Amino acid sequence: MISQISGKIKKRKQSSVVVDVNGISYEVMIPPSVMRGLDKCDSADGVVTLITYHYYQMDPSKAIPVLVGFANEIEKEFFEQFITVSGVGPKAACRALTLSISEIAGAIDRGDMAVLKKLPGIGDQKAREIIAKLQGKVGKFGLLQDNAGGIHASVKEDIKEEALNVLLQLQYKRNEAGEMIDKAIKRNPKLTTCEEILNEVYKGSRAQIKI
Repeated sequence: MISQISGKIKKRKQSSVVVDVNGISYEVMIPPSVMRGLDKCDSADGVVTLITYHYYQMDPSKAIPVLVGFANEIEKEFFEQFITVSGVGPKAACRALTLSISEIAGAIDRGDMAVLKKLPGIGDQKAREIIAKLQGKVGKFGLLQDNAGGIHASVKEDIKEEALNVLLQLQYKRNEAGEMIDKAIKRNPKLTTCEEILNEVYKGSRAQIKI
């Protein structure tokens, strides 16, 4: 299983890139939302690192290995959640993710079918299925920056640390992330898991935007 690939981009196509790794070239499928930010992944020496989802596309006579690339683990995790929806396979998901992941996650959280139906291959029925399957589970992905008081004792430190690490991966500054977590726990002291904290953080950020 290939989970990460680092090398120089040899060729860019409409929906994929060819990455040269020490003389061996790998074609990696890239969702449109990820492709737009791909330049940010490049280092000074021209090497790009992609977190990859590795699967096999089954043809009648053979299984073809396919790599899908992402800028970070959070994007990959959203992709993995997205393909849990019945009828949405990796290939369809790659084609559908044309809006930023934060926009799609926000639409799912709001139950906004109009936004989801803008995604290629997503009609009325599929939009309903996506909302039914994922609503309430994708709050932390809405915190992705791709658009660009006291802590309650009942919340365990390791859970807060886990939530903090996720926000740092989402490119929030440590002080900012810590403050967001503190406010979330003050609003809802009954939070007991990382996912619950991140969903509460997302709700708080949405409330601020509305104000």
